[in-house]
Amino acid sequence: MALTGLQIQKLLPKTNCKECGSNTCLAFAMKLAAKKADLSQCPYASDEAKQVLGAASEPPVRCIELGTDRSLRVGGETELYRHEKTFVHQTAIAVNVSDTDSPEELERTLRLVREYELERVGEKLQVDMIAVTQRGGDPARFVSLCTRAQDVTHRPLVMRSADPGALVSAAAATKGARGVLAFATEQTAGVLSASARDNGHALAVTAPDLNGLAALTARLRGEGVNDIILHFETLSPAEHFQTNSIARRGALKDNFRPLGYPALKFVDRGHPLDETVGAVTEITKYGGICVLPSFNAAQIASLMTLRLNIYTDPQKPIQVEPRVYEIGEPGPDSPVFVTTNFSLTYFIVSGEIENSNISAWLVVPECEGMSVLTAWAAGKFTGNSIGKFIRDIGLEKTVSSREIIIPGYVAQISGELEENLPGWKVTVGPQEAGDLEGFVKARLHS
Repeated sequence: MALTGLQIQKLLPKTNCKECGSNTCLAFAMKLAAKKADLSQCPYASDEAKQVLGAASEPPVRCIELGTDRSLRVGGETELYRHEKTFVHQTAIAVNVSDTDSPEELERTLRLVREYELERVGEKLQVDMIAVTQRGGDPARFVSLCTRAQDVTHRPLVMRSADPGALVSAAAATKGARGVLAFATEQTAGVLSASARDNGHALAVTAPDLNGLAALTARLRGEGVNDIILHFETLSPAEHFQTNSIARRGALKDNFRPLGYPALKFVDRGHPLDETVGAVTEITKYGGICVLPSFNAAQIASLMTLRLNIYTDPQKPIQVEPRVYEIGEPGPDSPVFVTTNFSLTYFIVSGEIENSNISAWLVVPECEGMSVLTAWAAGKFTGNSIGKFIRDIGLEKTVSSREIIIPGYVAQISGELEENLPGWKVTVGPQEAGDLEGFVKARLHS
């Protein structure tokens, strides 16, 4: 039975030392009850607390940390549906290379993985991992490619081979890089789990069906191996969709620990459209790591954009940093616009200003990520708050212009803003960002 936050607090030291990252022991206990924290974060937890709370405080889906700095996290989820609260650790996207690829193709793919960067609503997105598959018969070539991929991309590795000896050698060669060994079966789990543990890697395990997989993870868990990733041996997309859902529901709703681990999927189905559908299934339905068969920039951009939408916290708007942004190459006398720090609003407004072929200053105060009308209604986008923000950042030292253009939807704040910015003229702009180009041509170029 799950313990409440108050029940958990009774087992904590009650020192409120804040070393766990929470302000009080009660706050930390509430996080433990919600499975948003791990008892290991408390440096003063007693042996009794560890015994009682250790397993109870683990997230239903274990969080696996990957990479030399352990910054890539998969799993650790507590929700079955995103709208219930939020998903936390997004599906890691990896690109596969094989030891049978030509040297030129290998170097090209590794370079593309390292250099690829996509910017969406202020976030810079990159390929998370590189997978190395042994298809040839030379273990030494496979091991060499693993170390080369690590050195070039600086990304966590998924090392895949049907030869346990090759995986053991690759694990030793990349010791400390915190990658994934794939895959351990019932027959090879003993030697591969020892290698993964000794060299600091996670272990991906597989079995013909969910019952066999659960039995294997339960066995490894009993042996003290817990950095596990699941691989489902499914055939059709529909079967995989169903299997992913069964595993997640079993972990979350039934607290079935043997399936409480993130999943790994290679979507090498032979056709780009089928592979994209498989990757979409992973992103929308509980995939931990999704390995694409090759580097396809158009495919990756689409998947990363979808993933960003799925893993955005629905209770927390995406927002940009509150500050003054330079659009083009503005000078002291360039026009000054103002909008909120809701990412979508910012990028639309800044884009329309750029389309107007002018350079300008765009003032973006703190509005808690709300849109213009929402921020105004909440009292976050007022003449007083905008004026205070402009004074605090010292905008008057940067610009000689004393005219500021506000969104047409909040024309009513113009008088209050002029009162808070003595000597400034407030001009009411258009209501819709799409009308900015016409406004600029009619008002600023006249």
